[in-house]
Amino acid sequence: MLIVLVGLIVSIGLHEVGHLVPAKLFGVKVTQYMIGFGRTLFSRRRGETEYGIKLIPLGGYISMIGMYPPSKTGGAARNATTSVFEAMVQEGSAVKTRRDARQAEGGAADDSGDALEGAPGASVPIDQSPDARVEVVSAGATDFPPLDEGERRRFFGSMAEDAREASAETIGEGEDHRAFYRLPVYKRIIIMLGGPFMNLVLAFVFFGISLVAFGAPVQTTTLSMVSECVLPAGSTKTSCDASDPLAPGAAAGLKPGDTIVSIDGTPVSSWAESTEIIRQSSGDALDVVIERGGAEQSVTLTPLLTKRYVLDTANRVVKNADGSPKTEEVGFVGISSTQEVQQQPITATGPMVWQSISGVGDIIIHLPQRMGDVLNAAFGPGERDPNGPISVVGVGRIAGEVAASDQIPFVSKGASLFAVLGSLNIALFVINLVPLMPLDGGHVVTALWEGIRRFFAKLFGRPDPGPIDAAKLMPLTFVVVIFFMAMSAILIYADIVKPANLFG
Repeated sequence: MLIVLVGLIVSIGLHEVGHLVPAKLFGVKVTQYMIGFGRTLFSRRRGETEYGIKLIPLGGYISMIGMYPPSKTGGAARNATTSVFEAMVQEGSAVKTRRDARQAEGGAADDSGDALEGAPGASVPIDQSPDARVEVVSAGATDFPPLDEGERRRFFGSMAEDAREASAETIGEGEDHRAFYRLPVYKRIIIMLGGPFMNLVLAFVFFGISLVAFGAPVQTTTLSMVSECVLPAGSTKTSCDASDPLAPGAAAGLKPGDTIVSIDGTPVSSWAESTEIIRQSSGDALDVVIERGGAEQSVTLTPLLTKRYVLDTANRVVKNADGSPKTEEVGFVGISSTQEVQQQPITATGPMVWQSISGVGDIIIHLPQRMGDVLNAAFGPGERDPNGPISVVGVGRIAGEVAASDQIPFVSKGASLFAVLGSLNIALFVINLVPLMPLDGGHVVTALWEGIRRFFAKLFGRPDPGPIDAAKLMPLTFVVVIFFMAMSAILIYADIVKPANLFG
């Protein structure tokens, strides 16, 4: 559990380093580097940047000046962070300012307190974690008069402008040339991709440690079980009846502990090689050499044509378009292999990373369906999909179960815990590339669109359209953040009341 906690903090910290280093190299003024959210536990200023640690280590951010350009030529740049929603906190301050002005004009001022303070230290860090995170620094009471109907209608429309006005004062005199938005497009993309890139590098490191230093479970050519009979795919029977056909493996005299040496003259060094031959040889009598008790002997094995589930590379049942399990007719003998942990070559890391990326991508693509399954499990009779989305609570629970289990060898525990960290960093990598604000991918897409606009303007001799005002996307950003918050709450609840069972 401690390994996962430390690994999570390291992953968050290095994600932000991935933003921080190129930002400083390109001359952008970075005012804050924070790990965690909530109350600040420790901070120290080095040069122009404040470095600190906050109470809850589930996120992080850096704060750069001028992440959003001014709305008008010659206007002041606005301060921003790589966290999600500092501008929305600044919006709260701006709304209060409007209220105060209205009350002053009407002679009914209320100085009971500030709803949301828009000071430079106030931020709402919801950055690279799949769980949405919100930090609001408030002071005093919040019993202000309600907004009138007109203000409620204009709230979202004026959100970007209010954020500009509230944060313009944070930009120092003569610092506009160090604003993020003034960088060339490619430099802005490098800064925003720096965080996800660090997560990808960490995924390679953690998966490499898991596979190379500890090893991975590998199916061997030694048999662990020999079925007595052949049951159709999907059968729930736990014993054989007299009417059930005898399994070819049992008929040939195979026993648990036998090791397959060759099949029909073809040497077999892996379980995948043996199953491939068997699946393609239904009805053919195969001469199988096995090793039993230190001596080799030959048996005749005739695979039976039967329906079996189609499995993907992750050994999961493939589904048809209607959601039913996909089956195929293949040769079957009714044997299972043993597993042992074997250290893998460094070249095995790449395929493992790609498999994890594909898995997270599949979850994102089918997120509505996956979240529907989670809701059905949390509030209904459904069961959690072990390959479905989980929260950081679920990750911690899995790590705790692995560490506490007496049935899992130390080597397997180490491999599993580092694999969890690798998977966590892949999740951070993939999710942050989703092209929606306020994720890193949203900033990248905005910069690319700006570059395309300027390219075509120059190509056709038109005036430079200038930088894209990403602050106008604040209403959409608000919706995305609310979605992440709701999804996180559901996943955390589900991981508490009905956690996914990865161990059967």
